[in-house]
Amino acid sequence: MTRRTMFRTILFPITLLAAIGLCAQQPAARTGGPYLEIDKMIHEYGTLKKGANGDAYFTITNTGDAPLTIARCESNCGCTVPECPKEPVAPGASARVKVHYDTQRTGRIHRTITMATNAVNARQLQVIVQGHVEE
Repeated sequence: MTRRTMFRTILFPITLLAAIGLCAQQPAARTGGPYLEIDKMIHEYGTLKKGANGDAYFTITNTGDAPLTIARCESNCGCTVPECPKEPVAPGASARVKVHYDTQRTGRIHRTITMATNAVNARQLQVIVQGHVEE
């Protein structure tokens, strides 16, 4: 096997996979302010029993070059209480948003949580928690 053939069949695929792995590990930082990335837009509880744990979590990441702040964090119903980070999220850092649904209420769950941020790409972000609470 010649060197060129060996490179094409063995080393090139290994080099390509290593490069892809390095690029996939961390999102590239954006310039021009804070950028908000979130792990999911909808949390699906599925079916919960009455009185079960109604906590859900969303992970936000600041992929920008300035601190990310959440000025307002609210729900469209008093039965759902969001807790957003009070401190700014530094560039490259992540934080969790906790949402608690009162599972003493039975029936369908479909609640919207709205966050007002200083992110360049998401001045207002809405996420959803949904599912069903049965007796």
